[in-house]
Amino acid sequence: MNKAITDGVVLMPAPFANGLDVWSSGDGTPGSDTYENAANALFVAADQDFGGALELLKTQNTQKLRFMGQTPLLPGCYLRVSARVKAISGNLPSVRIGGYPARGNGGRVSGLQEFSFFTTLQSYGEVVEISAIIGTGARGGVDLVWGREPVYAHFGIDLVGPNGGIVRVDDIQIEDVTAVFLRDMVSLVDVVDYGAIGNGTTDNTAAFEAANAAANGRTVFVPAGVFRLNNDVTFDTPVKFEGRVTMPDNAMLLLRRNFDLPAYIEAFENEELAFKKAFQALLNNSDHESLDMGGRKVNVTQPLDMQATVPGTTSYATRRVIRNGQLEAASSAAWNTDVFSSAATYSPSSDARTLTGVTNVASIPIGALVQGNGVGREVYVRDKNLARQEITLNKPLFDAEGRQNYTFRKFKYLIDFSGFDGLSKFVLDDIEFQCNDRCSGIMLSRGGITFHVRDCYVSRPADRGITSIGTGCQGILIDRCQFLSAEDALDVPARRTIGFNTNSNDAKIRNNRATRFRHFGILGGGNNIFSGNHFFQGDGVANGVRSAGIILASTSVGTIISNNYIDNCSIEWTNEHDPSPTFTTGFSFSALSITDNMFLSGDVAPWFSYIVVKPHGAGHFLNGVAITGNRYRSLNGFIDRVERVDTSFAGLDMSRCKNVTMTANSFLGVSIQPSNPALIEFNQASEANAWLIDCATYLPFGGEALTVDGIVSLGGIRNSSNVRQYDMPYVDTARGANRDQIQVVWPSAVRGKVQATVRMDQR
Repeated sequence: MNKAITDGVVLMPAPFANGLDVWSSGDGTPGSDTYENAANALFVAADQDFGGALELLKTQNTQKLRFMGQTPLLPGCYLRVSARVKAISGNLPSVRIGGYPARGNGGRVSGLQEFSFFTTLQSYGEVVEISAIIGTGARGGVDLVWGREPVYAHFGIDLVGPNGGIVRVDDIQIEDVTAVFLRDMVSLVDVVDYGAIGNGTTDNTAAFEAANAAANGRTVFVPAGVFRLNNDVTFDTPVKFEGRVTMPDNAMLLLRRNFDLPAYIEAFENEELAFKKAFQALLNNSDHESLDMGGRKVNVTQPLDMQATVPGTTSYATRRVIRNGQLEAASSAAWNTDVFSSAATYSPSSDARTLTGVTNVASIPIGALVQGNGVGREVYVRDKNLARQEITLNKPLFDAEGRQNYTFRKFKYLIDFSGFDGLSKFVLDDIEFQCNDRCSGIMLSRGGITFHVRDCYVSRPADRGITSIGTGCQGILIDRCQFLSAEDALDVPARRTIGFNTNSNDAKIRNNRATRFRHFGILGGGNNIFSGNHFFQGDGVANGVRSAGIILASTSVGTIISNNYIDNCSIEWTNEHDPSPTFTTGFSFSALSITDNMFLSGDVAPWFSYIVVKPHGAGHFLNGVAITGNRYRSLNGFIDRVERVDTSFAGLDMSRCKNVTMTANSFLGVSIQPSNPALIEFNQASEANAWLIDCATYLPFGGEALTVDGIVSLGGIRNSSNVRQYDMPYVDTARGANRDQIQVVWPSAVRGKVQATVRMDQR
């Protein structure tokens, strides 16, 4: 309730700048003397503390200052009169709020306290604020209780004490503070009226439920105090918390009418606990599909174990959303990475995703990164069996057969869903995960589909942005997010953070931006769409190395990489999660489309390439690969070529490549500019019946000259007598030590120019 707002009642006195003829040196009644042209008063237009102010010389024992306007006094209305005063010179007086209570005819209502307690000014230039509350009822905090007889009043201040001092007074304020006292007038139901006791120990579950039942749409009010709730409590009506509540971890507070994080923070007065309790309610009722954080920042002191907030719930598949806020990692030892070392045995022939005979298996945490000889990137502990001393991995190992020591690193995450066996259709929307180089961002559940992260910031993660340790990444969507590295100042070889990883199929990674990670993304599944992203990973080192931005960690990927800005990093295609990396059967490195991307690099080593195939076993080949419409540009130095095969473990069997297309690309700052099919012009200056054409610098990935689509003569083919010849040649393919030459054979020795359409693949 506020009469100035609801009824247009004018409460505020006129400012001194409007003139002193409405400010009385008496009671403020009509005909009383004013300060207009008074010798002891003047208006000061500029004051460093007040702006405009009244400067007043105290000449009377009680120097009054009253507004002559009639401030209405309404039944049930409580007014606060306040003034800001400072001493300028002379004796230091005391100041108090004063008023003249008037009947409707202007007469004084006698017998009422007309002034508040005084405050003595202690020093010159110090601004002192005094105030008093005037109202009809004797409520706590009311200074002048006037009842209902006065109809209006003339309010102001009194200066008492020694004369001769000069003070300045800011404009006097009068405001309606009725709402502080009258809860009933704003439809509040107090839980105390239903037996609640805020002593921190008494169980108030029944009292809260009774207040909710009696509210009937009105707001339930929880006053100051600590209110214990031992069981679930649901409010069907709005709730206002002045005090706070405490509950066991397994008890739920459901605020149906004001279900948002700010309301839970009011309830628990602890942001971290409030976030957990709000999430608990989100998963335990059907009234709300989303939790709005209300733009609030939650300081998190330890990893948020989301499954632990909903005891008994290990799987959830109804759409839920958390949106609009920030989670920030506070300084805490709880973020420190746990490191363990254990011996274990790996046998890919018996179970490619299991470590057996794990020593001290109980200490190895689920979600730990696995490191060791023959272990690919982003291999994690998905589960463990204590009785059998076994660990289940999210991915197989490519060369770790036998027994060896492994290192297990458990990174800590701001928000951790790994306790869920399955979590599907869950959305994180417009949230900043402020890791502060203390922790990682998000760990996904061990299972589930279509986890969605959109319009979020993953800022300065210490180790990882988004981690999947199982199949909770199936169909994951990451849209319009910012991944901001904590390693911007480090050179590429020193970086270790990774933006995200997936293990399962159908990832959609779209329109994101990532800065200077070791790797932006490691895709361990197939059928992915990677589109519209900008990720850059350079440094200022001349002839510097660059890391892979995208890593495709399986052979038959079924993936589209299109319309991205790939800046100072590469696409790496590997089979490091293959337990039998040597090719025996299947499609090998297949089903990849890299189209219409911008590739840019600067100050890189000449051997740097934008597209790198890295087989971990022999016998593999390219099968159904399209690299088209891309733009490649190297600044501050040429690179040798845009594509290559990394033979650290094995090369490709180039004789088996099928359906490889590399066309319509543009090259700037690139020495070798391959295509497939390659259009090769060859000029034979002297007569010969066998023309040997070297195709090595024309075919991608150092491929072999396997097929020729056509030979076209450019001008006449002439013999030694300079006579045109019209014979048809034949072609021998895969010639030379590297099988990257073709031989054009004529019936007789001739010379001339031809264009050969050569391919490094089979149809």
